[in-house]
Amino acid sequence: MPPDPATITADLTALEADARAQLRDASAPDDLERFRVEFLGRKGRLQAVFDAIPALPNEARAAIGRQANTVKRELEEQLLMRRGEVEAGAAIGRAERERIDVTLPGRWHRIGGRHPLRMMDLEVRRIFVGMGFDVVEGPEVEKYYYNFEALNYPPDHPAMDEQDSFYISKDLLLRTQTSGMQVRVMEERAPEPLRVVVPGRVYRREAVTATKSHTFHQCEGLHVDRGISMAHLRGCLEVFASELFGEQVEVRMRPDYFPFTEPSVDVSVTCLFCRAQGCRLCKHSGWLEIAGAGMVHPNVLRAGGYDPEQVSGYAFGMGIDRLAQLRYGIDNIRTFADNDMRYLAQFR
Repeated sequence: MPPDPATITADLTALEADARAQLRDASAPDDLERFRVEFLGRKGRLQAVFDAIPALPNEARAAIGRQANTVKRELEEQLLMRRGEVEAGAAIGRAERERIDVTLPGRWHRIGGRHPLRMMDLEVRRIFVGMGFDVVEGPEVEKYYYNFEALNYPPDHPAMDEQDSFYISKDLLLRTQTSGMQVRVMEERAPEPLRVVVPGRVYRREAVTATKSHTFHQCEGLHVDRGISMAHLRGCLEVFASELFGEQVEVRMRPDYFPFTEPSVDVSVTCLFCRAQGCRLCKHSGWLEIAGAGMVHPNVLRAGGYDPEQVSGYAFGMGIDRLAQLRYGIDNIRTFADNDMRYLAQFR
């Protein structure tokens, strides 16, 4: 039985009224999309009317078709207008939310600063460059030969064990000291004289404590020329200590042992915390160790291609972390790796 033209006409009228009411209440893009699907979509209510038109009597098809097309056109136009209104309202709301009150005070931005280890590294470089030393850098992944053998380490020295060093292969390891650059530099330069310092990061298999870490920083020094003696070494380190800590600081050198120097000494300065009166940090001795040093061993000079009968030299190695702890009064080496901005803000 063909559909009743009067029923379809009534449905079109009701559809148009529902659509206008729903479009009027739409206040968001999602509401408009639901409207489009329900009334103008391929399976929407208006399409159902168009699907029914072919089954109508011939005399009713044209009139109802014109009416349906008119409704469709008007709803599309109203949807387009309403979409513009909704988008404009959203833009106004967004602009209001993002509005900047120019009368408010400006925002404070945190000012960065150098890390205390970097500050100490630069200070050490500055002092030694002022004393005529060149700054050179070496590889952190070092050959076993330069790290140990060329530095006169005996084959059974405990520092060469895997328990004390980070080995990458049998012949490569993370350097345990910057001293390996002594022989590398001597291989490349003649003693005219030779004066270099080698700052850099080093690695040892140690548990992290208040005073030790598996990763820390050193500065190696090397001076080779004719007639170099322990007096030159002492003079160099006294000038360095007075530049870094002040002229009131005294330097003490005591016998020690290192495979690559002979004779060897440990170098200490008067305690900066108790003014040599004795405290917990200096173990009540009044002295704080800052470096190991000595005259370059003849075997090391030979490994670098020098004749120990013609030239001599001194070498020293100091911990930059240790110097920073003394300079800035830091009693725990872990502090350097905490990245606490409240702490770092002190060093601007």
